Amino acid sequence: MYTSMKKIHKDKGADPSEFEESVAQALFDLENTNNELKSDLKDLFINSALQVDMSGSRKAVVIHVPYRLRKAFRKIHLRLVRELEKKFSGKDVVFVATRRITRPPKKGSAAQRPRSRTLTSVHEAILEDLVYPAEIIGKRTRYRVDGSKILKVYLDTKSRNDTEYKLETFSGVYRKLSGKEVVFEYPVTTTATTEA
Repeated sequence: MYTSMKKIHKDKGADPSEFEESVAQALFDLENTNNELKSDLKDLFINSALQVDMSGSRKAVVIHVPYRLRKAFRKIHLRLVRELEKKFSGKDVVFVATRRITRPPKKGSAAQRPRSRTLTSVHEAILEDLVYPAEIIGKRTRYRVDGSKILKVYLDTKSRNDTEYKLETFSGVYRKLSGKEVVFEYPVTTTATTEA
């Protein structure tokens, strides 16, 4: 019996929610109907999915994929996002690898935690996953007078066509996942004119 439930594996055998089942069903349908994605989707599955409400009436679908499968998902990222956005019309689809944050070791303990399990490292990696296929080319942290801070992230202009309509989605999803304010921009390129 091969059903859409093969497309979602929750931690500790938990039952998927109704929304997660609908995302798994969409992946299952794509595997069975789309010939160009069939072979790539055969061994892929997701961990969870959630819907994030954005400003206005927009919504985003955040799909968590296992860390070890993130490279396989990145190979078909553009085609898969395009097909899923057709299925979930009016919603932006974003893929994020599932990562774990471990607490710092207790004082006096000889155990070391891997750098990749720190809060900072995980938040940086989530940022990278969110904006894929765009590359982050710069970051600035701006401190406001009231003490709050905002992170400005500059994206590579090469992938502007694929990501420009999602900048607001990236900000909202990152705020939901990490609790940090972030603004995504493309660097302004000015042509230098020489005066004679």
